[in-house]
Amino acid sequence: MNRQKWIIVCDAIPAVMIGLIAAIVLFKFFGVGGLFLPLLFVILTLYFFRNPERQAAAQPLDVLSPADGVVQFIGEVYEDRYLKRQAVKVSIFLSVVNVHVNRSPIAGIIEFQHYQPGKFLPAFKGHASAVNERNYLGIRSKDEPSLSLLVVQITGFIARRIVSWVKEGDQLEQGQRFGMIKFGSCTEVYLPLGSALTVQVGQNVRGGETIIGRLRNE
Repeated sequence: MNRQKWIIVCDAIPAVMIGLIAAIVLFKFFGVGGLFLPLLFVILTLYFFRNPERQAAAQPLDVLSPADGVVQFIGEVYEDRYLKRQAVKVSIFLSVVNVHVNRSPIAGIIEFQHYQPGKFLPAFKGHASAVNERNYLGIRSKDEPSLSLLVVQITGFIARRIVSWVKEGDQLEQGQRFGMIKFGSCTEVYLPLGSALTVQVGQNVRGGETIIGRLRNE
């Protein structure tokens, strides 16, 4: 069975085991009253690592949101890692209560992957994307090879680990899970100029479900 499709991300197992062991120890010393905090920790951990199925009525060149959260920025910038040209940047802020599994916006091949160590500033800060720990995935469209986009996973003040389940050369389906960011973060998408956007700043989006735009060249 593909562990990426488990209802709870398998990365939760170590934390859940710690919580259950703590519950057993505290129960031994304090009885039922000692179960409250460790079991609450287990419940919150399972909630954070939830991994729901998502379906989208999307066309091949539609761009799905890679994450749950709120659109906090849309604007034209120069992208110098993968696209190496002017692009439209869409930033999505994830709070600790959002689903933190990331999904591929389009079907395509991973042409570029780069992990960049960095700081842990609050993800909603405008300059966090330039200095925080982050992971880059450049994806070339399977349906229109002349088009590609970049997805960036960015840690935040609470988020301290980026998880990636893919590598350069892997094929991704539209909406396929490719990783997660633990505990509050930001996910960015860089699209070619000319792409038609269908979201606006302040809008809530759902990863693998909300269509944020459509790929096309300027």
